[in-house]
Amino acid sequence: MNRMAKVSVVAVACAASLALASCGSSNPGSTGSGAAAPTTGGAATSSGEQVTMELWHNGTGEKGPAVFEKAVSDFEAAHSNVKINITIVQNEDFDGKLQTAMAGGTTPDIFLQRGGGKLNDQVKADQVMDITSLIDPQVKSEIGGNWALETLDSKIYAVPMSLQPEGFWYSGNLFKDAGVDAKSITDMTSLSAAVDKLKASSKSAISLGGKDAWPAAHWFYQFALRQCSKDVIQGLVGAQNFDDPCWLAALQSLADFAKTEPFNSGFLTTAAQQGAGSSAGMVANYQAAMELMGAWEVGVIGGLTPDKKNLPDLGFFPFPKVDGGKGDQAAMMAGADAYSCSIKAPKECADFLNFLGAKAQQEGFSEAFSQIPANSTASGKVTDPALKAAADALAKSPYTVLWIDSALGQDTGNAVNAAVVALLAGSADPAAALAQMQKAF
Repeated sequence: MNRMAKVSVVAVACAASLALASCGSSNPGSTGSGAAAPTTGGAATSSGEQVTMELWHNGTGEKGPAVFEKAVSDFEAAHSNVKINITIVQNEDFDGKLQTAMAGGTTPDIFLQRGGGKLNDQVKADQVMDITSLIDPQVKSEIGGNWALETLDSKIYAVPMSLQPEGFWYSGNLFKDAGVDAKSITDMTSLSAAVDKLKASSKSAISLGGKDAWPAAHWFYQFALRQCSKDVIQGLVGAQNFDDPCWLAALQSLADFAKTEPFNSGFLTTAAQQGAGSSAGMVANYQAAMELMGAWEVGVIGGLTPDKKNLPDLGFFPFPKVDGGKGDQAAMMAGADAYSCSIKAPKECADFLNFLGAKAQQEGFSEAFSQIPANSTASGKVTDPALKAAADALAKSPYTVLWIDSALGQDTGNAVNAAVVALLAGSADPAAALAQMQKAF
């Protein structure tokens, strides 16, 4: 999410607002006091007693489990009193299972953090540790402005691992075969023209994992980003309504585009990331030319190719302009993966988060997952051309917005996503889908 020189000043979030990239930076390029990267917990103070912690992550695929296992092994080697048990949860199941665990009093000590309204809900429920005073000074300096992604009311609740701008990830080979130039796709008219050419080549033009709901909803988010003004879309969390006409306009734009049948056959029952038949798998195996997705797509596709390597011809371009839209047409949508500690976790949990935030681990995770690290000193590990293109687009974004479902929180966000699926399934027109969304508040 080449922005490489300023990888950690671009996407920042303010409290539970949708706004990213509007809170400034705290000199992310600085290396702080010059102390060695923390391997013994940094600013946190360990108890010295034997402790066992539970870690939940969503790192599936070929490389995901191994990178977490190595990180845990390295940390345990440096902390003889610590044992960390790892549980892998499929991405699409993660939020629901975490919510259930929190409700049942079995919150894992260390867990994936989505941020936004979901973090806000967890803080209100007294489930997340405030780690502000426990962060190692060097890690704090190197991550810089990206701490705002995990900050509420000036308190930090998670260590960010990666930045994830969204746009179209495409196969350069399939585009070339169909006579499509990605650079020519600048508005909805040119996107539709590209779709027509790609469909004529007997491949699916755009893959969509509608079964998981959120990938379908991201189409609405992108149209809303173009149709709604900065003030409206950044003020959604505070407004708690979709009253502005731009929201209906966004749904209508999506409905109009969907009528051109740009998506793969059976997209409503297609999974997003699981297996070769998923929407990501279709791009990985040259069955679809492109997919709208966040920057994790590079690593996900790489794990679904026959040789388990990144797609060599993968490219990136931002969501096109929408004529008449009130939003800045260069604005981006993005998120970040981070890790939090349960409020009941031992102080060694904060030690582990400092360990994850340091350069060595951020580099390792960046290489393993093909992601843009939140720590600016690890940005040199971003070598994939498509990922660099996404980073460059994010650097040029006048403002950047968090995923709408993440910003609104678990229950409201899921209801919004379901309304978009109903629209694409033909069971609701734009007005009915909007009414369904309004009820979510």
